[in-house]
Amino acid sequence: MDWQKGERSQNVEVDSGGGGGGPGFGGGRGMGIGGIIILAIIGLVFFKNPLALLSGDQVGGGAQQTTSGEPAQVDPQQKDFVSAVLGSTEKTWGDVFAASGHTYTDPKLELFSGGVNTACGAASTAVGPFYCPGDQKIYLDLDFFRELQDRFHSSGDFARAYVIAHEVGHHVQNELGVFDKVRQLQRQGVPMDGADGLSVRQELQADCFAGVWANRTEQRLQWLQPGDVESALNAASQIGDDTLQRETRGTVVPDSFTHGTSAQRVKWFRTGMTSGDIQSCNTFTGEP
Repeated sequence: MDWQKGERSQNVEVDSGGGGGGPGFGGGRGMGIGGIIILAIIGLVFFKNPLALLSGDQVGGGAQQTTSGEPAQVDPQQKDFVSAVLGSTEKTWGDVFAASGHTYTDPKLELFSGGVNTACGAASTAVGPFYCPGDQKIYLDLDFFRELQDRFHSSGDFARAYVIAHEVGHHVQNELGVFDKVRQLQRQGVPMDGADGLSVRQELQADCFAGVWANRTEQRLQWLQPGDVESALNAASQIGDDTLQRETRGTVVPDSFTHGTSAQRVKWFRTGMTSGDIQSCNTFTGEP
């Protein structure tokens, strides 16, 4: 992937050290430290803010207090890569929204190390990348790309770019009002988790949106190289609920799915990448 061709975003921020996954992590809510540790593990596996799991809400509550962290030390090339990928998403989604007569608001992306405070609560490194609709920011731990390679066996720049594009996909959902619709359905009793749950459908749509970005950006920049698409599809496959549960539990429990199976994640990323059309990403009707 010749990512140097990408437009640079001005919306990449570096945490100045106000975060940290210290004793205040999680805000308690009557849960002991053992429960919080379990949530942190779940967050690592499913890329979900544990504060959202504590509250039972996709968004979570207000910011939590954490211990002071050290300023993040950022490799300039790593930041440049993130800036190039984020910039390409800004161009892609800006064009998509403009074509339908709407304005796309760029999200911010904050690089952090150790822990960070967000409008969705405090998060530690264990959470993995996530999007917080409360402040319209994507949060990316500086060590995650190494985790992607070592634990999830997914290397390559396009695999890393897919992860960023997936989180941007959640911001697109926020811009389109999908988050509000999901909360409304949840209040009406539609389950969030499970193989047919709202959470799975929402995550698969973000995968599809990432595929739309991949299609349109490749048409504009011609930056993909042999093996890049395969690396992104492999990343999507490695982080399916069934694959991760089999790895961590030794068994698969569909009732606890939150992101979709490996096959579903590959299917919807490929759907968006093949069509380049946001209309192809309706994961909320029919089989997910």
